[in-house]
Amino acid sequence: MNFPDMIKMRRSVYALNKNLPVSKNRVFDIIQDAVKYVPDAFDMKSQRVLVLFGKKHELFWNDVFNTLVKTTGKNISPDKINSFQAGFGTILYFYDSDVVKSYKKQFSLYSKNFNNWAIQSNAMLQFAIWTALAGIHVGASLQHYNPIIDNMVHQNFDIPKNWVLVAQMPFGGIANAPQEKPDYDITPRIKTAE
Repeated sequence: MNFPDMIKMRRSVYALNKNLPVSKNRVFDIIQDAVKYVPDAFDMKSQRVLVLFGKKHELFWNDVFNTLVKTTGKNISPDKINSFQAGFGTILYFYDSDVVKSYKKQFSLYSKNFNNWAIQSNAMLQFAIWTALAGIHVGASLQHYNPIIDNMVHQNFDIPKNWVLVAQMPFGGIANAPQEKPDYDITPRIKTAE
């Protein structure tokens, strides 16, 4: 499958199940390759991931729900969280703030840019993994429950405080495919110059 087709296949899949169409090791290999090869400004290597499988994946989403209820004090429906928990696993995306700080000191002329560059690299990592998973027919979506869940994640998974949580990606078999994306005119969003 070529890359443009994989980009078209990459969608937010919310109806997940535990039936991966490939092995767990294949998914993990994709994640490792993306972490290794996705670019990072000045080759900082600031990106970090935690991959949750099995009980750790399920407990994570239980704890997300409990943290949301406790933090907001609201009666929240568990349906959305349950749809993530129904998947096979979850990827937690971080960047290492200590690495970013060291590059700010080392290259002070560019110090104002390193936080943005770390986030940009993290976004490329998310997109690379998400697109590669779509290419092997593994569904995923990108969630952002941080900073509400930051303390819980650091405590429950013994994550160093310098790892800054950026996003969460539940993944699994596709129980129901998302609807087709509407075809809309992108002409106003693109300019050319020669």
